[in-house]
Amino acid sequence: MDSGLQSSVLAQNPVAVAQYRLSIYDQVMAIQSFRCAETRRLFERLRVKRFVNIEGPARRKLIYLDAARDLSDLRIPPGNRLEALRGDRSGQHSIRINDQWRVCFVWSAEGPTEVEIVDYH
Repeated sequence: MDSGLQSSVLAQNPVAVAQYRLSIYDQVMAIQSFRCAETRRLFERLRVKRFVNIEGPARRKLIYLDAARDLSDLRIPPGNRLEALRGDRSGQHSIRINDQWRVCFVWSAEGPTEVEIVDYH
């Protein structure tokens, strides 16, 4: 269906709009699991004393992670500084919140797992 026809059909049929939106959201990856209960709480928009100084940027990074459909999506914005970790964190990736804090996670076929916010220094 061309986009013009699709737009007019969707505009005239609220059920089609709902089905179209549902099919879009079906394809989106989402955070599968958290390694840290405090990180989960922050993602759920609850206040976490440990993260009070980084609450806004940390939540934004978790939202980026939740919305990513592919690991490479996290290369944008460049400030994420996506990197594969080594050593005792081999198999994990991270994106930066700031110079001190990172969101660490494992990327699986289902999306990000074992998500945690880590004081990296």
